[in-house]
Amino acid sequence: MLSTVEGLLIFIAVTESILGILGNGFIVLVNCIDCVKNKKFSVIGLILIGLATSRIFLIWIIITDGLLKIFLRDVYLSGNGTEYISYSWVIINQSSIGFATSLSVFYFLKIANFSHHIFLWLKGRINRIILLLMGFLLILWSLTFPSTAKIINDHKMNRNTTWTLRVHPNKNEFSTNQILLNLGGIFLFTLSLFTCFLLTISLWRHNRHMQLNVTGFRDPSTEVHVKAMKVLISFIILSILYFIGIAIEICFSLSENKLLFSFGMAITVTYPSGHSFILILGNNKLKQASSKVVQHLKRPKGKETKTKKVIVSCDI
Repeated sequence: MLSTVEGLLIFIAVTESILGILGNGFIVLVNCIDCVKNKKFSVIGLILIGLATSRIFLIWIIITDGLLKIFLRDVYLSGNGTEYISYSWVIINQSSIGFATSLSVFYFLKIANFSHHIFLWLKGRINRIILLLMGFLLILWSLTFPSTAKIINDHKMNRNTTWTLRVHPNKNEFSTNQILLNLGGIFLFTLSLFTCFLLTISLWRHNRHMQLNVTGFRDPSTEVHVKAMKVLISFIILSILYFIGIAIEICFSLSENKLLFSFGMAITVTYPSGHSFILILGNNKLKQASSKVVQHLKRPKGKETKTKKVIVSCDI
């Protein structure tokens, strides 16, 4: 029987999941419509579609895994649920981090202003850089799948102990598997931190240049810098919370402490759900589309019909 606090945390996690699926689904829908309308695929559009799609699946995995462990733990452990969810999580989680890193690199190369020849060379080959990051994901999967399979096989051999934290007979081998399992994600996250740091330097240098010219106004380049910084910094903060939530879930996944496990699940799902709305607010196209949707929902039905008639008559 769940306590009041446990029930509240589960309710918060489920609500976050629903909002996250709606937010990410909105991003996918708007960018797909834009691609069909313009009859071409933009790099930023493909990144946003891939990022939002991977996060929709990530939310489903997080909430499904959490609810099964809370309400159907024995069934979950006795079957192959752990194996299926583990493999799915490896693919989707790394895809989400990879697309988020690609977005960070795209913002950096498009917005930052450096005169160094290496930066200019990368800036002129931004499409190839993004494709290179996508190729790195395939390499990352090939490295992490054997480690995941090894951990799952260890879990099958010893079901009575928490498979993710149990004492391995060979500590060096266990440590190697854990490093390989997380090395790619750590590298991608570090790359996002590095691009955010360089973008901050670019913004500082640009503001310093503007102050020397004494313009007195915030120019469009500064606005773009600030918007990109908000998106990247929020991604880093939410990613840290995401990793903390995963650690809490792992520590209490098979224990009787459902309170802390539910708390970890609520924190974990905040990243893929919350960051989607930050992306919507930070992207002019998505922000305008969301404003139209809100206005459409707020508009009374009679007025909506009348407005449509006026618009049609004006078009004619």
